Amino acid sequence: MSQSSFFRLDRPLSLAEVAEIAGARIDGAPSEDARVIVGAASLDHARPGDLAFFDKLRYAPALRLCRATACLLRQRDLPLLPEGVVGLVTPNPHRAMAEVVAALFPAALRPGSLFSASGVSPGALIHPLARLEAGVAVDPGAVVGPRAEIGAGSVIGPHAVIGPDVRIGRDCSIGANVSVMHSFIGDRVIIHPGARLGQDGFGFALSADGHLKIPQIGRVIVQDNVEIGANCTIDRGAARDTIIGEGTKIDNLVQIGHNVVIGRGCVIVAQTGVAGSSELGDFVALGGQSAIAGHLSIGEGAQIAAKSGVTRDVPAGARWSGAPARPVRRHLRGELLLDRLARREAGQSKR
Repeated sequence: MSQSSFFRLDRPLSLAEVAEIAGARIDGAPSEDARVIVGAASLDHARPGDLAFFDKLRYAPALRLCRATACLLRQRDLPLLPEGVVGLVTPNPHRAMAEVVAALFPAALRPGSLFSASGVSPGALIHPLARLEAGVAVDPGAVVGPRAEIGAGSVIGPHAVIGPDVRIGRDCSIGANVSVMHSFIGDRVIIHPGARLGQDGFGFALSADGHLKIPQIGRVIVQDNVEIGANCTIDRGAARDTIIGEGTKIDNLVQIGHNVVIGRGCVIVAQTGVAGSSELGDFVALGGQSAIAGHLSIGEGAQIAAKSGVTRDVPAGARWSGAPARPVRRHLRGELLLDRLARREAGQSKR
């Protein structure tokens, strides 16, 4: 292999620069050969020249064997640091690591052109009525429909389809094989490969004579700084818009139904489904494979555990789990009682 990583180092960073970026304090005086960081790795894979981080005691055995040049960690964990590894003390090692890696490998923050294109590829199909600002890159096979508008610095991946009248803001990344229809996309939005935005919502008037399709005439509105994972589907609204709030992060394989309104700064983990017309307040977190029934309200800051099934409104700040979902403590007490009953029954059956 000609290279071990797909991401090229922007430039080496001195420990002083790393500490400044991370807001960290250097513990001790590093030797001359331990003052440059050229990579980042996990504790168990790090080598000299790498930066690692430690933030959970369960990884203490890996820390003791770590060979990194430096490690980001909390003050309380300094005694665990092996000899020869420089400690960089910070109250939030994980976040600090993200900031440093972004400086080392800025290309990893946002998908770029897969064709290394700096303009419109000859293999792309751009309608004459489409409007692209300067600095837009369009990869081969992409299709941009009539009256679509794409802002400066945005990248349209290969075989992506941008429908008529769609608006895409500036510095966006639209991945390979994405389709964006009936949608307005803000600035600095990342949509990973295979995602589908703006298709029909699932709306039918049910009848024994046949299910009548209800026209879906709304839109999808994606606000600034949203990230949408691979193979997600976000349906356009029926009579109102489907809205994804500013700064929300959506994992892979998530389904968002029609008319759903998601607030700012939400986190929605893989394989979650949100049924039509439900509303999520700001900073809601939905665990993996959770399911939100239709026409519900999830209050601001609420947290839903993985594999939960939500069938009624959730108050702001609540932490719910289970199926049907209920407050975490009540759910755990119920599970404990069931387990005790099962063990009691098992014990009686052996007599």
